[in-house]
Amino acid sequence: MALSVESLDAALQQLARVQGDLSLIDLASVREISRQLGVSVKEVELAALCRRIMPARYQRNLGTVGWEGQIRLLESTVAVVGAGGLGGWIIEGLARMGVGHLIVIDGDVFEENNLNRQAFSREDLLGQSKAEAARRRVLEVNRAVEVTAHHVWLTEENAEALLQGAQVVVDALDKLPVRIMLQDVCARLGVPMVHGAIGGYIGQVTTVFPGDPGLRALYGDGPVPERGAEVEWGNPAGTPMMVAAWEIQETVKLLIGRGTPLRRRLLFLDAESGTVECFQLG
Repeated sequence: MALSVESLDAALQQLARVQGDLSLIDLASVREISRQLGVSVKEVELAALCRRIMPARYQRNLGTVGWEGQIRLLESTVAVVGAGGLGGWIIEGLARMGVGHLIVIDGDVFEENNLNRQAFSREDLLGQSKAEAARRRVLEVNRAVEVTAHHVWLTEENAEALLQGAQVVVDALDKLPVRIMLQDVCARLGVPMVHGAIGGYIGQVTTVFPGDPGLRALYGDGPVPERGAEVEWGNPAGTPMMVAAWEIQETVKLLIGRGTPLRRRLLFLDAESGTVECFQLG
C-alpha cells in the first residue's frame, strides 16, 4: 500500500504542470496514471486534489467550490429521481461538477415528445431506457463519476432501498403524488430533497429538509392532482434547463456546505414576464 501511495504521488508530481500559481493535471495524464497503477480515475483525481494539484477539468469550479468543496463533491452520492426534462440536465450538470456517485431512478423510456427538451433524448434512442441513457452519457462526460442506474418506477415499497447512501435527493419527477411520497421517504432517511417543477415558461424550486412542511405548504395535506400546470401550458425547451440549473446549484451548496439553501422558501421563476420572486413557505 505504501508503495502504491508513493507511486501515485510520484506520477502526479511528474505529470502536473504549473499555470500561474496553480498546479494542474490534464485528463490524459489522469487516465494514464489510472491505467498504469490500476486505480480508478476518481482515486487519481482525489489524490491530486489532496496534494493541491487541480484536475484541469475542474479548474473553473475552483473559485466557486474551492479545494475542499471539490473533494467533497467527488466523495458524495446524489440520487436524481427522474431522468427526463429536469433530470437529464441535472444529471449532466452534476457529472460535470464532479459529483462522484449518481443514483439515477427512472422507469420510463424515450418518446418522440421528449425530443424538444430532454438532454439525453435522441432520435436513435426512442423506446430506450432513460436511466440507462443517463448512465451512458455520464461515461462520455466524466469517467470519474459512478452511475447506478435503476430502470424502475419509484414506489413507496422500493424508495428507501433505492435511495440508500445518498446525501441529497433531487426531485425531477412530473407527478405530484410521487413527489410528496418522495419527500416523506427523504424525511425518514434524514436527507434533504431539492424540488423543482415546470410548466410553460414558469418554474419553481425549493429545498426541503427533514421535518419541513415542504410541498405540503404548497399543496396541503389532502389528495393532490396527478399532474400540474404543465398539462395545459406544455414544456418548452428552455424551462427545464432554467429550473435544472437552480436544482444543480442547490445540490452543490448542500454537498459542500456553502451558501444559503432555499429552505422554507419557494423560488418562482417566470421567463415570460421576466420576473423572479421568492416566497416564504411554512
